[in-house]
Amino acid sequence: MAILERLKLRLAEAFEEHQAAILAEVIAEAYDGLVKASDFNALKEIVRDLAEAQRDLAEAQRASEVRLTRLEETVAELAEAQRASEVRLTRLEETVAGLAEAQRASEARLTRLEETVAGLAEAQRASEARLTRLEETVAGLAEAQRASEARLTRLEETVAELAEAQRASEARLMRLEETVAELAEAQRRTEESLQKLIEDHQETRRQLGGLAMAVGYGLENQAYRALPQLLARDFGIEVKGRLLRRYVKDREGRDVEVNIIGEALRNGERIVIVGEGKSQLSKNGVDDFVRKKLKRLEGVLGPIFPVLVTHMISDPDVEEYARERGIALYYSYDF
Repeated sequence: MAILERLKLRLAEAFEEHQAAILAEVIAEAYDGLVKASDFNALKEIVRDLAEAQRDLAEAQRASEVRLTRLEETVAELAEAQRASEVRLTRLEETVAGLAEAQRASEARLTRLEETVAGLAEAQRASEARLTRLEETVAGLAEAQRASEARLTRLEETVAELAEAQRASEARLMRLEETVAELAEAQRRTEESLQKLIEDHQETRRQLGGLAMAVGYGLENQAYRALPQLLARDFGIEVKGRLLRRYVKDREGRDVEVNIIGEALRNGERIVIVGEGKSQLSKNGVDDFVRKKLKRLEGVLGPIFPVLVTHMISDPDVEEYARERGIALYYSYDF
């Protein structure tokens, strides 16, 4: 009985009370029926190991009803096999083997759980790293958003300034358009006045031209009568026939209007008197007479004696200027 009580106390450390009692009875019966002292010591070692393993398993799988059920069934089987201790011991070994397998399964599950936990830890570290990067990105985006808002504010201010400048420009443009319209109207009136002045000037020039022609023709008409005597007196030229106004062909066959022309003799040589009347003679008038009349008629009429008649010269040296070019000059008061 002392052994049975000690077994119960020992088994109660790893099993529930009723389980420990059954196991203790089974072991005691086996011990009473078959087990020798040496075998019992070995069995004690086995049971001790079993108790330690069961204690460890009980800590890990205390809540598992499935394992407890199997253990109860095993203990029941051991109770029923009390008469055949060999069978009971075999069943006990099988039970221990099952418990060992369950322990290995638990260890495998624990290993997988550890691996899962390690994977979760690694995933957690990766998530934290990603979260850190995400936080940095969000912080960067927030800073960029603040910068964008600041730029947008400045842009809005610039747009407002441009809008104000545009309104001012439009006002100035409107005033400018009004000014341009006024200037255009003034220009139109000016052009109308200018056109009227041009028309008046043209009419004046036409009238002056007609007057100049009349004066010129009157001067030349007087020269026709007076030049024969003056040329004979001053140059020994004898005018043959009348001095006339007519057109003469130049070297290129084009008509040239000659206001004073006539044949004459000088020292027995035939010459042609070519002249022109100018109301007021200038150096440019002398040059025009040389260029437009004398040069164009050279070699066409024979020797030419040039004559100019005028009411007045424009400068004191015009008379000398004409005589240096071989042109005889007479004033209307000589007639």
